[in-house]
Amino acid sequence: MAPKLFEPLQIRGLTLKNRIVVAPMMQHAAQNGLANHWHLVHLGKFALGGAGLILTESTAVAANARGGQNDLGLWADEQVPALRSVVDFVHDSGSLMGVQLGHAGRKAGTRPLWEGGTPLSVEEMQAIDPNWVRMGPSDLMPAPGWSHPQVMSIQDIDRVVEEFVLATIRAERAGFDVVELHYGHGYLVASFLSRVSNLREDEYGAGLEGRMHLALRIAREVRREWPQHKPLFCRLSCVDGALGGWGMDDTVVLAKALKDVGVDVIDCSSGGLTEQGAALPVARGLGFQVPFAHRVRTEAQVMTQAVGMIVDARQAEAIVRDGQADLIAIAREALKDPYWPLHAQAELAPDPSYQDWPVRHGIWLAKRHPALMAALNSATSR
Repeated sequence: MAPKLFEPLQIRGLTLKNRIVVAPMMQHAAQNGLANHWHLVHLGKFALGGAGLILTESTAVAANARGGQNDLGLWADEQVPALRSVVDFVHDSGSLMGVQLGHAGRKAGTRPLWEGGTPLSVEEMQAIDPNWVRMGPSDLMPAPGWSHPQVMSIQDIDRVVEEFVLATIRAERAGFDVVELHYGHGYLVASFLSRVSNLREDEYGAGLEGRMHLALRIAREVRREWPQHKPLFCRLSCVDGALGGWGMDDTVVLAKALKDVGVDVIDCSSGGLTEQGAALPVARGLGFQVPFAHRVRTEAQVMTQAVGMIVDARQAEAIVRDGQADLIAIAREALKDPYWPLHAQAELAPDPSYQDWPVRHGIWLAKRHPALMAALNSATSR
């Protein structure tokens, strides 16, 4: 039986050559939001490695939407050409390319992980950019050590929605195949969704419907601008980890509503709202978030993407074969092995011709194969 993991999957007018996605990973390597050689090599190598779809790191829809100073951006027309170069290379290498659009909200202004990942002070943010401020639905910090966010007015909300739309238009000009809206990990939209962080009493709070309003409005307006033949993904923290916070029942309701406004795939993650999440930890084991994807797929009747400690070819194959998710996403495992998809294929369906490898690599591996097999057989027979 051919591996389900390597069956093509059609979503709207696009066909992924397999079910493997490289998930977003923050790199903090851009200058003024501009992609550079680092992004070309970082993302391009995953295309050489055989992934069906590659997603950028969370790409800011506005300068003040950045999580870190050196995040990628699509808030300006000048940022399009450099990303177009990355997209073109990925396409030439046989993969599809997606952009994750995000707004950090009250979690804006952090140092890279290798510098501690701690929040910048307000003074440090202002010195970098006077317009770089934290904002959120209510005057609540995500955790001690952060500053209080600016409470967003209706005009602020309208502007953010427009920023997502304009970034989507630029994403089309850059040639991206997929847009993913980042609604997880405690960033702006996630902070509107949770009753822990959203205390508003207007149309953007006061009950589940109000708290979902921003998420659905952005998705609806992005879908209107994003070409109809191209898929729209959405990443959710299916549980946000906070006591009394966003949970799976809420996620199913939102996933159904997102599907109704044109979202095609729910990318199922978890956590990130607040350090209070330590009170409701999601046990981190192999495939620890797969049950979220399975429940959303089953109850919301929408395609899902599973992510989180998916490290083994047979594990990934079982997830898609058993209908737990339509796509599997790898991130850290892709950093460890950029050729993970091709190695997984070799494990599940060995092919000594190496025809699915980049031709400039495969021809050399196929040429070596007979001699390598003979040498290995000789070594084992001693």
